[in-house]
Formats: sequence, structure tokens, C-alpha cells
Amino acid sequence: MRSSRLAVTDPDLANVLPALKRAAAAARRLSIETATPFYVMQDGRVVDLNAPLRKRGAKNARRNGRHRAAGR
Repeated sequence: MRSSRLAVTDPDLANVLPALKRAAAAARRLSIETATPFYVMQDGRVVDLNAPLRKRGAKNARRNGRHRAAGR
């Protein structure tokens, strides 16, 4: 089976996919830096890609004595 790709003649449209990929990468970096969720669609489900990172970070913070005080 051949893949069907459409030839894009408009240079602005030709650059849309790379721009979206750069924006997604920047959003992911920002969400990691700010410890916020990063939701994407995977296999028809909404998934937080940063959930494992936040859990691992919380474990490391507790181990190193840098956990958040309750009520803050």
C-alpha cells in the first residue's frame, strides 16, 4: 500500500507541521519546568505525559528532604 501525500504548493502551509512540532516541544519543556500536566491524545485517550515525571520528582524530593509543607 502506497502512502498518499498531497503536494503542498503554498510555502506557508508547507511549514505548518514543523512549526507545530516546535510549539509542542516548547510546551512540553515549559510543563516540565513548571511541574504542570502536559495533556495529549494517545490512542483516543487524553494522557498526561508528565505524570510519571512528577511522581518520580516527588519521590526524589522526599528522599532529599525537600517536600512541600502541608497546607501551602
